[in-house]
Amino acid sequence: MGHRLSSITTRTGDSGLTGLADGSRVPKDSARIVAMGEVDELNCVIGLLLCEPLSASIALELATVQHALFDVGGELAIPGHAALTESALAHIETLAARLNAELPPLRDFILPGGCRAAALAHLARTVCRRAERSVVGLHREQQISDRVLIYLNRLSDLMFILARVLNRDAAVADVLWSSAAPTSQ
Repeated sequence: MGHRLSSITTRTGDSGLTGLADGSRVPKDSARIVAMGEVDELNCVIGLLLCEPLSASIALELATVQHALFDVGGELAIPGHAALTESALAHIETLAARLNAELPPLRDFILPGGCRAAALAHLARTVCRRAERSVVGLHREQQISDRVLIYLNRLSDLMFILARVLNRDAAVADVLWSSAAPTSQ
């Protein structure tokens, strides 16, 4: 990044437009800006998850994801730019497969919850799905790398698997869904 902001309050967005990294100006509610914001929100939720006591290996993996999400944001901020690597995609696919292989097979649906870290991983999963939906909508209007679409799809899967891993590591059972939910009497 050649130009670093020294002043965050620029007043250039007061009219409802914002700048893309290529210098073009677009409405703040454009599909591209919405997608960028949702990817940023996802990165923030993962940052919140990183505030939890996690194993060093899980923390390192999440930090790697945060950096890859900045690459996703870069692709969204610069139309036509490619930043997300094939190796970033391969990395989360391999990680998800490895972590999932360590878990017992799912026989029931699970509810978001368990330990706090797992609940935050579930929150990251849902924010990731929303970001993915925004990018899919943007992709219908403008060219977006298929790699970005695939990355977000795989990342939401990884967050689901990670929630189960975090519950297992905390010795907390996943919260199983029941069609006969408990009622108060």
